Amino acid sequence: MIKKILTGILFLGILITLLISGFSCNPTGGVIALHAQKHDDSLLAQIQNRGKLIAITSYNSTNYFIHQGEAIGYQYELLHSLADNLGVNLDIIVENDIDKAVELLQSGKADIIARDLTVTAERSKLLSFSDPIHQTRQVLVQRKPANWRKLTDDEIDQQMLRNPKQLKGKTIFVQKGTSYVDHLYELQKTTGVNFKIEEDPDHDAEDLIASVSHKDVDYSICDQELATINASLYKNVDIKTTVSDPQNIAWAVRKGSNSLLDGVNIWLREFKNSAQATMLYDKYYKNPRNIQIAQKQQVRKHRNVLTPFDPLIKRYSRKLGWDWRLLASLIYEESHFQPGIVSWDGAMGLMQFTPSTAHKLGVSSKSSIATQLAAGTRYLKQLNDKFSRNVKDKEERNKFVLASYNIGIAHVYDARRLAEKYDKNPNLWSDNVDYYLRNKSKPEFYRDTLARNGFAKGDRTCDYVDRIYNRYRTYIGKVGR
Repeated sequence: MIKKILTGILFLGILITLLISGFSCNPTGGVIALHAQKHDDSLLAQIQNRGKLIAITSYNSTNYFIHQGEAIGYQYELLHSLADNLGVNLDIIVENDIDKAVELLQSGKADIIARDLTVTAERSKLLSFSDPIHQTRQVLVQRKPANWRKLTDDEIDQQMLRNPKQLKGKTIFVQKGTSYVDHLYELQKTTGVNFKIEEDPDHDAEDLIASVSHKDVDYSICDQELATINASLYKNVDIKTTVSDPQNIAWAVRKGSNSLLDGVNIWLREFKNSAQATMLYDKYYKNPRNIQIAQKQQVRKHRNVLTPFDPLIKRYSRKLGWDWRLLASLIYEESHFQPGIVSWDGAMGLMQFTPSTAHKLGVSSKSSIATQLAAGTRYLKQLNDKFSRNVKDKEERNKFVLASYNIGIAHVYDARRLAEKYDKNPNLWSDNVDYYLRNKSKPEFYRDTLARNGFAKGDRTCDYVDRIYNRYRTYIGKVGR
């Protein structure tokens, strides 16, 4: 009898172990995978299979912006943390128009909206919301008196609107499609106060704060955190009057995307209790240095500028036949736009020429930026010409060129030969040649007679190409041609 009981316990233990092991193999993590399988939809599995999460966010001084050529922001860093947790890469779509963002989500072109999205009853009919990211209040944005610098705080307060009932007869400008519009109509109903609501389709909340400061409009409303950062830039703007109760800010997915929503919420509940969550919030909303960075980007927001070298990059990219933003992304990857930088192995300048390449191209550390760019694009053109006969698709060819620029064209040729051997397309990068370059550090590939140049850490080069193209897509979303 005891033997039968022990046998049963042993069998049960093995069964539990197998179940746990099966779930722990899922790259999203055991808890998320186990919970997600309770639902019929497969969006989380699709995201895992494609290897990337596609998220929509907005471009402003907190959510997502470009600083010194690199994408940063509160929502951006949150999304990266989620993507890391799910074991996938992150693709960003920038769309400040909320209605258009919802259309992109509903059409299946994106998986999630991650921005300062207020949870409302009306939106909840269309979208499924995550647990709250944080809470905020809406505040009235108004201009201080012209002589505000000579007044005390009490004297300023006496001339400001401090009660929603004082809005009678006023005109308030808000971004079209935002929760600000819904809230103002609700405020009219609850207070009985009649005021005019102007929905602006062309300007976001930050633009309208600037418009109040510049006397183009008199009033707007905005989330408190965003208003606080912008009020420190526009000193003549007052944001002390709250016009709403606390409101939840959350992310949104399509209705029925239960597996992804569960994955997001499981990650979010753990993340919000971590030190990283506090540090990240403080970094963008409380740290003076980062607030100054946000302020500067708001000033540059509509200048369509990436670097001080944009005109030169545009000029030489035309000779290469590239979108200048792709060349800018390559330069950022190489040097972070620092023309005088020299790496540990002697690579120098904006495009980080190795000493031997610099010698062949006739450049040195003393060469002008224009000379460096001319030489770099000439070299890229030489690489491009070597692939142009076989790789007809321009975007695919660009990836071969970038890989060759990083690791050397000989290793890329090896990967093409290996791809052809294993019935893959030697003229396609993604899921074809990149696979064999990435695996050229493995003996079964680098010892193959077709790999004439032997061992290579090709995974680094593939990641290099991915980073450049991800950044390029970011630049496309924010900087015009």
